[in-house]
Amino acid sequence: MLKSEIEILQEANKVVLAYSGGLDTSVIVTWLKENGVKDVICVSVDLGQVEDANALETKALGSGASKFYNVNVEDEFIDEYAFKSLKAGAKYENVYLLGTAIARPLISKVLVDVAKKEGAEVIVHGCTGKGNDQIRFEVSMMALAPEIKVIAPWRFWDIKGRSEEEAYAKEHGIKLKVTKDEDYSMDENIWHLSHEGLDLEDPENAANLEKILYWVTPPEKAADNAETVEIEFKKGIPVALNGEELKGSDLIKKLNKLAGKHGIGIDDIVESRMVGMKSRGVYENPAASVLYFAHEKLETVTMHPDALQYKQKMALDYAELVYAGKWMTSLKESMDAFIDKSQENVSGKVKVKLYKGSMQPAGIYATNSLYLEEYATFEEDDVYNQSDATGFINLFGLSSKIYAKAVKEGEDK
Repeated sequence: MLKSEIEILQEANKVVLAYSGGLDTSVIVTWLKENGVKDVICVSVDLGQVEDANALETKALGSGASKFYNVNVEDEFIDEYAFKSLKAGAKYENVYLLGTAIARPLISKVLVDVAKKEGAEVIVHGCTGKGNDQIRFEVSMMALAPEIKVIAPWRFWDIKGRSEEEAYAKEHGIKLKVTKDEDYSMDENIWHLSHEGLDLEDPENAANLEKILYWVTPPEKAADNAETVEIEFKKGIPVALNGEELKGSDLIKKLNKLAGKHGIGIDDIVESRMVGMKSRGVYENPAASVLYFAHEKLETVTMHPDALQYKQKMALDYAELVYAGKWMTSLKESMDAFIDKSQENVSGKVKVKLYKGSMQPAGIYATNSLYLEEYATFEEDDVYNQSDATGFINLFGLSSKIYAKAVKEGEDK
């Protein structure tokens, strides 16, 4: 007979909790202890967003946790997750840069590593039954450690919404920085910052950017002078900013500040969740937006047309796969192999002019450019015989000519 989720929790000697210190996970620590869990091990996975790990530890232990981990993986996150999605050109529904989706597999990996180290039988997360993250976490953990059970209290506990959650926190002396009427539901890492809830739940409401944004200056209040940044890529990977070679995470931090002050990287999106509903969010991704823009420009002059066009089609499939939490699949690995091959010639520098929320290319300097001026020029040249086009067009259009001829003859019968 299958055991209920609460029975699994009560029988567990040790439980690992994905911990952020926010409302959900703060309440869950106390709730787990109240419902008979012996040891709760809180794990904070630092993707560049943790400002004070000591304060997080104090809060976790004060809520009843027996142990606390803060694991910094920001370098791995950028190098192995964010930059892979960048090379793929992956944008879910052609807009969303997947800042939350690409983080979940790595968080899952860290949680599984700690669970194995501590001998924990169960991993608990604070995702609701309405969202995508429950799928991303659990599918990733299934791939990494199918023997470990994963529990989501939101899917079965008696707390029905944020108001009841806040009331529970108040009743149990759990200190909160914000209330549901004052703050949006946010997810942050070094690659992006998302905002959901409150007035954003109605797509008829214009986003109050001055209230919402943390990283990006609203375009109308951005710097009055344009600024040009230079990004250098090697095989599709950003390696330098304005002539300074930097590791990935440092490049992102610097570019976030540079682009953010110019109003770059605001995406107000209604997206299609995995569970079937539409949801709206405002995303801040200044560095990511500039890198995607520059990378796409460099690809136009360095990739064979067939490979470029096929990769652009694949990018949508890649994004859907990642959005759905299927990072750790053979299909994803196969796509990565193709993408890596496609990026072998994607090296060079791209200059981008930033001004009040807009980006313009200000120079593409490819190491091995496929743009050859002697072929592309409108002036007289010695390399291209224009009369060759006659035969090419005759053959290229022959199928259309035959089809039209057959249809006309059929109509005349």
